[in-house]
Amino acid sequence: MSLLAVKISEKEVRYIAELANLRLGDEELGKYAGDLEEILTYVEKLNELDTANVEPMAQVIYPGGETATLRDDVVGLSFSQDLALEPAPKAGAGHFKVPRVIER
Repeated sequence: MSLLAVKISEKEVRYIAELANLRLGDEELGKYAGDLEEILTYVEKLNELDTANVEPMAQVIYPGGETATLRDDVVGLSFSQDLALEPAPKAGAGHFKVPRVIER
């Protein structure tokens, strides 16, 4: 079945919004439904491409083998835990304390 013929339902948009912890109004639901349909249409076009003879790439930005790295991993100077936590507004048990941002 082609994705081009499938419309995104309001229920599906609400479900995706819930997964992303977003509250959408009715106007936003319509906008996001349209955006999601455009994305799926584009993915459908990409799926039509013949990639049988395309070699897999390990890294796009750097020519090298699968295990190539950009630099040597060298131990350098670092802050002590106490020094790193010193400017924190709240700290405890060796960690930064931050307000809860996701509530369910």
